[in-house]
Amino acid sequence: MNRFIRTAMMAVVAITIVGCCQTKCDKQSNTEECCNPETASKSEIVIDNMLSRRSIRDYKPEAVDREQMAKVIECGIYAPNAMNAQTWAVRVVDAPDFINGVTDIYKSKNPAAAEDANFKNVFRNAPTVAFIACPTESYSGEYDCGLLSENMMLAAWSMGIGSCCLGSVVPLMNSEEAKPYLERLQLPDGYKLLVAIAFGYPEGEIPVAPERDQSKAFYIE
Repeated sequence: MNRFIRTAMMAVVAITIVGCCQTKCDKQSNTEECCNPETASKSEIVIDNMLSRRSIRDYKPEAVDREQMAKVIECGIYAPNAMNAQTWAVRVVDAPDFINGVTDIYKSKNPAAAEDANFKNVFRNAPTVAFIACPTESYSGEYDCGLLSENMMLAAWSMGIGSCCLGSVVPLMNSEEAKPYLERLQLPDGYKLLVAIAFGYPEGEIPVAPERDQSKAFYIE
């Protein structure tokens, strides 16, 4: 068994440690049994991780442990990608001066944001942010980065780390005012910033998922 498979299995088991099987256990009377890694099947644990992950917008102030983020990134770069081109660039920032500097630019453009007592930074108050970029000229780059991003968010959730995709900060990062911060990311030539992902340890209650429309997916006979 190679190192990555062992790592993936450990991450899966970790889901149970952080309150796993929420979706499945909510429907059963024996919560202790269905959340027990000794009795829950691998597929149940993996599926529950997918169904229970929520976009988190309220975080504890401490940055995500860098060893944990390294594992999150590793899971990301093992995502499927066209022709194994690995057309992504990942930059992780947990430096307060970077996050606060970009936030100050946002507040200068949106003064009302500072009036919200709960507003701490433009990255949904997250203490750690991953910036994902892909080649401007690539037929698969955006798809590859989407798969990478989802892998990262699911891996993070299995370790008790919340996340939230932030496409709205891309125009801000591309603004003239934020150019020094974009340059600090050291993106390769010919790459564009595609999305940012907020990461952090969740604070408060985990939001409930809205119902999904199952009718949007069906077999064609």
